[in-house]
Amino acid sequence: MPNPITHFEIIGAAGDGKKLQEFYSGLFGWNVDANNPMNYGLVAAQEGHGTGGGISASQDGKNYVTIYIEVDDPQAYLDKAISMGGKLIMPPTDIPGMVTFAQFQDPEGNLIGLATAMPPNA
Repeated sequence: MPNPITHFEIIGAAGDGKKLQEFYSGLFGWNVDANNPMNYGLVAAQEGHGTGGGISASQDGKNYVTIYIEVDDPQAYLDKAISMGGKLIMPPTDIPGMVTFAQFQDPEGNLIGLATAMPPNA
């Protein structure tokens, strides 16, 4: 697969990220690590299977699930998505030393993320 899914997000509108993290941890046995200033619960891929992701409270009061697809140039893929009927949601945003990501809506309104490969041990 040339552009694999590399990350997911489960964002809850109720504003209680810890409760949502505990729900998924209890349901699936996921280790959710929210030990960071944003309380963003990171979920690691399990022993080489599946895809890691994140669980958190919403910043804007909306809930959503997003998949992130690995690309080499988020801006180029945003431009292509928009030319094909997509809508820009977030321009390329850099988290230094970790990842550059962006978001768009597909023609049906689904939120899709684009992300560069994360460096090892990030």
